[in-house]
Amino acid sequence: MIIIMAQESPRNIVQTKPKKVENDCLLCGREFYPSKCNKHRLFHGHKSENKADHAVVLEELVGKLQDTTLAICSICRTLLLRYDRVSKDAERIKWLIKDTWRKVREKRCAESTPSLEVKKRRREVMDAEADDDDKNTASSSLQSTDCAAAKEKLKTALKPLQLKLRIFQEFQKTSLQTAEHIKFQAQYTEGRIKEEFVKLRQSLCNEEAARKKALREEEEQKSQILRNKIEKMSKEMYSLSATITAIEEEMKAEDALFLQNYDATLKRVSQCKPPDPENISGFLINVPKHLSNLKFTVLQKMLETADNTSVTFDPNTAHCNLILSDDLTSVRYSDEEQTLPENPERFDMFACVLGSEGFDSGSHCWDVEVGDSTGWFLGVMTESAQRRNKIFSRSGIWLVGHFCGEYKAHESPQSPTPLPVKEKLQRIRVQLDWDSGTLSFSDPLTDTHIHSFTHTFTERLFPFFGVGCDISPLLILPVNSSVKNNSL
Repeated sequence: MIIIMAQESPRNIVQTKPKKVENDCLLCGREFYPSKCNKHRLFHGHKSENKADHAVVLEELVGKLQDTTLAICSICRTLLLRYDRVSKDAERIKWLIKDTWRKVREKRCAESTPSLEVKKRRREVMDAEADDDDKNTASSSLQSTDCAAAKEKLKTALKPLQLKLRIFQEFQKTSLQTAEHIKFQAQYTEGRIKEEFVKLRQSLCNEEAARKKALREEEEQKSQILRNKIEKMSKEMYSLSATITAIEEEMKAEDALFLQNYDATLKRVSQCKPPDPENISGFLINVPKHLSNLKFTVLQKMLETADNTSVTFDPNTAHCNLILSDDLTSVRYSDEEQTLPENPERFDMFACVLGSEGFDSGSHCWDVEVGDSTGWFLGVMTESAQRRNKIFSRSGIWLVGHFCGEYKAHESPQSPTPLPVKEKLQRIRVQLDWDSGTLSFSDPLTDTHIHSFTHTFTERLFPFFGVGCDISPLLILPVNSSVKNNSL
């Protein structure tokens, strides 16, 4: 319990021997003595078991000052409310209470003779008060002078976190777009699979119908031949039966008549020599022709009619301005950008696309129809080469193309080299020999060499394509078409 008494008016103080209360003052170390003035017994007898003394006093102070019906003398109200109007800070109100009480305490402590122990306690308490005042003053100074600097420091410290948050937000956005694109790809691919298998089933049905028709034709042909033979044989049998019957009738005649016609009858018998029936051979169905290696024969025939390209495009690497065909063998440029996920494999600055399969050994060849396009390039690109931003400023690309009005060869990051091509190129053949480290370009229509690169390759290479105009698409030609044109 702590009792705090406000400063008294001199006219209200009665000089009598103070009456001792049971608790000491935590500020001066002496025991409190209640005043005779009832007006100044504002905190007299306040008790608390769970809170610190000063906190209890402050709560009591604020509560009673807000109570306008409480009879508080003008000295107390003026003294306390005057400072309260300046600041509502509880710590500063507490300081005012302690400062006010210090003056009262000094007067009351001077009238008593405290012991050495009490003086020691009083000094310790006063030193503690001074330390608290210094801390409060320093804290107030920090708030008033360093607040702006502290905010700026916090802003600076928050920038990396804000940047990280934006990175997470962009990553989340990209992830959501990728998830939607995955669904689209799955639906689109499933539709394409269904279409291709419908075509395959139709091809199989057509092949089945053709083979059944051939079987029926063979059956009809051989059956007709056999019927003709049976009919001819029937006629021979009828003629022979008639001859035999006639002779047998003559043999039944009277002896004189029989002997009279004997010579003619014998001659007739000797002249009747019908040919023997032909052996029935080769008239059965040629079953092996229809069933032998049926699956292989059908598949081989389907392969002969199906287009086979050695290279196809990878749509996950295509720039957003490139449109790929359903069979991934043709690409064209479009001014309208597609909404595609910004995955690391995709080109974002140049209208390029890679082949779906990389090569790290052996020899490979593919023909590309460039047509009338005035902006294109073909070649290879390493698996680790940069695909974002300025891709030609780094190594890992070898190409030949037509851009800026002329044919050029380019090995990044070097400058392009003009090529002495006189006639317009319609078709380009790219030949890669990974093991020997050569990359060659030629015109398969005229069998003319265009350019070659030599390099010691150390990693997987992907076919590289670029389209810069919408005049005509780039078309990867089927292998059988390339061979046919080459043989011509």
